[in-house]
Amino acid sequence: MGPRAVEPLTPANLEDRQRRDAVRRPRPTVGELAAEGRFEVAELRVPGPPDGPEVTLVSARPAGLAGRPLPLLYYMHGGGLVMGNAWSVLPRILREWVLPLELAVISVEYRLAPRTPYPGPLEDCHAGLVWAAGHADGLGIDADRIVIGGKSAGAGLAAALALLVRDRGGAGPAPLGQLLLSPMLDDRGGSFSGRQPAAGHGVWDPGSNETAWRAALGDRYGASDLPPYAAPARATDLSGLPPAYVEVGSAEIFRDEGVAYANAIWQAGGQAELHVWPGACHGFDSLAPRAALTRDARDARTRWLRRLLTPPRGDATSGI
Repeated sequence: MGPRAVEPLTPANLEDRQRRDAVRRPRPTVGELAAEGRFEVAELRVPGPPDGPEVTLVSARPAGLAGRPLPLLYYMHGGGLVMGNAWSVLPRILREWVLPLELAVISVEYRLAPRTPYPGPLEDCHAGLVWAAGHADGLGIDADRIVIGGKSAGAGLAAALALLVRDRGGAGPAPLGQLLLSPMLDDRGGSFSGRQPAAGHGVWDPGSNETAWRAALGDRYGASDLPPYAAPARATDLSGLPPAYVEVGSAEIFRDEGVAYANAIWQAGGQAELHVWPGACHGFDSLAPRAALTRDARDARTRWLRRLLTPPRGDATSGI
């Protein structure tokens, strides 16, 4: 399951790559996501951050479960903070988690860099989360069972959002957990795995990573005082965070920063479940969706979500 060569992201081709991504990336309609009535799907326009535009949220839940509040997966898409959209990630989430676990999902259409650098995308995600928690009854969700998550850049936003909610306070219930799949956490690119892929090889090489971070941080790229909400690997205090599921591939650029982040959570007294999938490159589950390793990874994610959302009931051994 080794990485394949793809066109690297560069400052020169960034704008063109964004245009092509907007055309080529699947963007199902609300009707298509509803899957002939199996899901209730809605696009919501909610208040954005101060001095910012409204935020679009795509909400989905299994049909026929309106009588009880459901746990919520609040999800941020990947794309290096410069590409992707809230719609394209939903078919997989609906199939793998929403139906089997009977949960709701909200996918966030945050603004993209470089047009909107930090903190704009994170503030969009925060505004949407605050709105969702404050309108839990109307959405039919349980505000005490919200898991924030994402993949790649979206996982980095999820980690940053967990830090922001912890530190800002007053934004409603704290998330129950954070699902961090191949998280993009460190703008410095100094780890061994961050330098290991050869230029132009793999799904996401060091040059692509630097291009994306420069776009995301703008004039603040490389600043020594960059806040952890911009790049969570810079956080010096990871205490008081919700339990984390951290997943990376052993052959991907984000391996070392993901492992270090899980270790830092443990050192701060928190809970983290870490998976390093052998031989897996960045985006392995999308590149090889039927591979045995992909099935194992999907099963592990689902088991973690199920444990988190279904606490033991009066079991004397539940603390073990």
